[in-house]
Amino acid sequence: MKGRKWAVWLVLAAMFLTLAVPVGHAAGAAGGISIVLDGKTIESDVAPYIIPVANVTMVPLRIISEELGATVGWSQKEQQVTIRGGADKLIVMKRGERFALVNDNRIDLEASVDMKSGRTMVPLRFVSETLGLNVKWSQKEQLITLTTGGSEHPSQPSSGTGGDPEPGGQPSDGNPGNRPEGNAPSDGNTSGKGLRGVWVSTVYNLDWPSQGSYGKSLKQMEEFRQLLDDVQSIGMNAVFVQVRPASDAFYPSLLVPWSRFLTGVQGLAPDYDPLSFMIEETHKRGMEFHAWFNPFRASVDAKTETLTNNHVVKQQPDWIVNAGGKLYINPGIPQARQHIINTIMEVVNGYNIDGVHLDDYFYPTNVDFADNQTFQAYNPNSIASKADWRRSNINAFVRDLGTTIHAAKPKVRYGISPFGVWRNQSVDKTGSDTKAGVTTYDSMYADVRTWIRQGWIDYINPQIYWSMSFPAARYDKLVDWWVQEVKGTGVDLYIGHAPYKLGTKEAGWQSAQEIINQLKYNEKYPEVKGDVFFSAKDIRKNPLGIKDALRNYYIAS
Repeated sequence: MKGRKWAVWLVLAAMFLTLAVPVGHAAGAAGGISIVLDGKTIESDVAPYIIPVANVTMVPLRIISEELGATVGWSQKEQQVTIRGGADKLIVMKRGERFALVNDNRIDLEASVDMKSGRTMVPLRFVSETLGLNVKWSQKEQLITLTTGGSEHPSQPSSGTGGDPEPGGQPSDGNPGNRPEGNAPSDGNTSGKGLRGVWVSTVYNLDWPSQGSYGKSLKQMEEFRQLLDDVQSIGMNAVFVQVRPASDAFYPSLLVPWSRFLTGVQGLAPDYDPLSFMIEETHKRGMEFHAWFNPFRASVDAKTETLTNNHVVKQQPDWIVNAGGKLYINPGIPQARQHIINTIMEVVNGYNIDGVHLDDYFYPTNVDFADNQTFQAYNPNSIASKADWRRSNINAFVRDLGTTIHAAKPKVRYGISPFGVWRNQSVDKTGSDTKAGVTTYDSMYADVRTWIRQGWIDYINPQIYWSMSFPAARYDKLVDWWVQEVKGTGVDLYIGHAPYKLGTKEAGWQSAQEIINQLKYNEKYPEVKGDVFFSAKDIRKNPLGIKDALRNYYIAS
């Protein structure tokens, strides 16, 4: 039964927290407390015991896990086990901590996880409430009877202390943060002026967290709270936070290492779950949280000595291509694409996100990408042109990821932010009236038109990072083109804006009014459902008074 299996997966932690030898087959110590699970006497060389002052009964984990299985990751350095089981359960425990994380909900313990004779011990109440087991205690027989009860969906664990749930209310099962799953607007419209978001770049610590916050979780958390408050004060209602900058993670993962942009060292865990924290803080403010993934970038450089052993570059070197001194996962290898989908689904299944967002890192531009052997080995349809074959690889990835996301959580919105020019008219008469040196179709092998027409995505968010007066790629002409692409398809259109260019010498960026004029231009099209700004730091620096300009447009008007 699913109930029994997920309920006891956490007990597998003992095998890794202790690294002990197999349990001996002696009955509970003479005169000690015994345990029966679903009618079966559990044998152990360490019997349950009572902590006198706290009056808490401690029970061993390992002994009730031997007939069950789960996917488990163990960090000897961190003394931490991460367990993923069925029903999308993610469990994290650290030796010596007085709490556990169950689907990123912090569950306080009545007494700390303890060690006795090489066994991991936890409070009985935690077993009964967090693991969903029914417990009966016989004082006369000194007997604990545990039953799973056949529940398919065990009740949500309480705090373990009899106190109130975490701020924001009792979180729903599997959804950290205080917004119940499914409350994300299905049409992407969060107010009269639609979605208003900012990208939050974590790569190189561009937006968050600061390098000065490495190893200082309280400082890191306060920085993010301040970021949210700042952007919300000027009318933003969504953040697109980069949680996978370089085949790594801003959350506990079984598949990829912790990002070095969190702690300064790849693989070094912070003392909190950043993703769970960010989602909760974002939802507290009534804002949307979109998890932003960089899909195919493996590393920002070619240095492998700083990468952990569980990084994809070292785990799957045959998947990696060095292009221009940076490492990429080869999109032409089906197993590599599936690996990326699996990492994204860790977040979809484990967290209450409002959306999955991809940037335009597919194939790199203007560099040689050595995939001739892959072209020969993984071309079952015998596509003659390598360019068409590359586009088919990206199409397969976009389609399969969307199918997987919507099968798991249909209300999670899935969208992509491509480069702003699909194709020039000079190359394709159906392209835009532009003279761009790079295009998404020919340079990055991203066939965005197919994604839209096939309905594989919920929204498209082109990066139209040029002004209304930039002759090679005018903002207004590109908005016109993208509106026609989405019209009648059911795919929403968000426009990506470039406040980072304000104050530069490029044509049109000498006044903050440029951004406002762009927003006003969008108003003529109902197909434009919102706007996203790159990036948070560039708005917060307030170049040319953009903060007041946006505040007046979104809030005062």
